[in-house]
Amino acid sequence: MRVPKKERQRLLQETIERNPFIKDEELSKQFSVSIQTIRLDRMELKIPEVRERIKHVASEHLDEVKSLSMSEVIGDMIDLKLDDSAISVLDIEKEHVFSRNEIARGHVLFAQANSLAVALINDELALTTKADIRFSRQVHLGERVVAKARVMKLRGDGRTDVTVESYVGEECVFDGDFTIYRRGEEEQA
Repeated sequence: MRVPKKERQRLLQETIERNPFIKDEELSKQFSVSIQTIRLDRMELKIPEVRERIKHVASEHLDEVKSLSMSEVIGDMIDLKLDDSAISVLDIEKEHVFSRNEIARGHVLFAQANSLAVALINDELALTTKADIRFSRQVHLGERVVAKARVMKLRGDGRTDVTVESYVGEECVFDGDFTIYRRGEEEQA
């Protein structure tokens, strides 16, 4: 059953407000219309494409990364509160998958999570000392992985415990517990 245009556009706007990272292809399936119809609706509603929405969210929510350069973070960092939480988004493309089955290589998902855990640390030197990771399901070409990191504990021994969960849509596809070493002010002198 087709939804009238005004109702579809209202629902489209609500959906994008809830999830600014949703792709036109996903919206097209959700509303049972063509991708072109979604694009025209977005244009009428003055809603930018997903890349621009991601950049906009990122520009409002980023502390300055100290432990890495931004080019060393795997995925697009869209939120960073040092020593608290961070989010990155990675679109799985051809270079991230095995050519024979178009499944993302595990080290790509690990690299996204690990670089996010390290970037979260409020110190110029941050190194992973331990990682306990779990893959819940395969990730395929064209899917978007949203990784969310949280500091769980700042230890007195110069280590920080960070947990990272990576999602495709609402489904958790990867999670890991990382222990990150930080040099700390006393060792910088």
